[in-house]
Amino acid sequence: MLRDLAEAEWTRRAGLATLTAALGAENIRWVGGAVRDSLLGQPVRDVDCATLLTPDAVIDRCRAAGIRTVPTGIDHGTITAILKDGPVEITTLRRDVATDGRRATIVFASDWREDAARRDFTINALYAHPETLEIADFFGGLADLTARRVRFIGSARARIAEDHLRILRYYRFQARFGSELDTEAEQACTELAHTLKGLSRERIAAELLALLALPDPHPTLERMRTGGVLGVILPEACAAQLAALERLIAAELRQGFTADPVRRLAALLPPSPDVAETVAARLRLSKAQRNRLVTAAERKADDSDNPHALAYRLTMPLAVDRLLLLGSDARALAEWQIPEFPLKGGAIVARGITAGPAVARILQMVEQSWVAEGFPGPARIEQLLTEALDGYSPAG
Repeated sequence: MLRDLAEAEWTRRAGLATLTAALGAENIRWVGGAVRDSLLGQPVRDVDCATLLTPDAVIDRCRAAGIRTVPTGIDHGTITAILKDGPVEITTLRRDVATDGRRATIVFASDWREDAARRDFTINALYAHPETLEIADFFGGLADLTARRVRFIGSARARIAEDHLRILRYYRFQARFGSELDTEAEQACTELAHTLKGLSRERIAAELLALLALPDPHPTLERMRTGGVLGVILPEACAAQLAALERLIAAELRQGFTADPVRRLAALLPPSPDVAETVAARLRLSKAQRNRLVTAAERKADDSDNPHALAYRLTMPLAVDRLLLLGSDARALAEWQIPEFPLKGGAIVARGITAGPAVARILQMVEQSWVAEGFPGPARIEQLLTEALDGYSPAG
């Protein structure tokens, strides 16, 4: 059973009341994820607003009410209102006049149903009155939400032809909300999978990572693989790699680690740094994401021999990635803080070694022994330094 929208905290925010007064309750409706997720009793982050007003009128009315605005997507009719209790995206009603699968040419509209008709799924086309919270449902979204069914508005093939990214959005939404599969949608996504090749790599990466961040994307990714969809965007993800992902998800859950999409992407790839580099470049991942993917691909069986040493060498997140991907226990790192090597070059110079490369070499020798012995305290560090100095040869 769906929740009462009035139970949602965000519907009582003072900032939204101020925005409603500024724009006029008759001119706006809350729409999209906030409405959908609240009906399901799930937490809400962002609130979106649809409006009959043009962007210029929105800016003028907000200015008069002392509300700052940012033209975040003004070419598509979107203005962001900056409120104390969170920003709100306000988008003028639209209809598409031309689409090519990657982008749409739109004109502003004045009919709520017309605006709803251009949205992707029925569960995303629920409009809530800002004061009464009465929901306008033009395409059976409430029934689909109750049935946990993700269904395209109108013809699935036609909607995908308008924007090919809707294939990946369908799988992500189905993994998040769905229990009952929509046969038409599944068939359309399979038949039109090849159209994903025309999309920007950044858009594909964003959707793929969003899917991988969900609690258990494995069943959905398996359907994408058997349907030929996953092979278009990530051909490296064979059946064996899907099995590796399934094991990783089980390990994350069993050991209490938060799901991480980049770690899960690493599970979908063979443990090859070259492959990781190729995929990171293809998906236009950030430098940090690329480094994480490549480091995970460099995992070796003996990484699990000394988890603390691994974390000291790689950083905690990278060590956890490797251990979980290897099927090892990473819980030894959960409450552990990486220590700082306390020995400084000055202590070595004070023992008679001339400042320069020799000091760096001795520091490295002592540090390696300190890590190997499990990060002992000051007394043992002093012993390790003495041993290193006793064995030091200037010629070496």
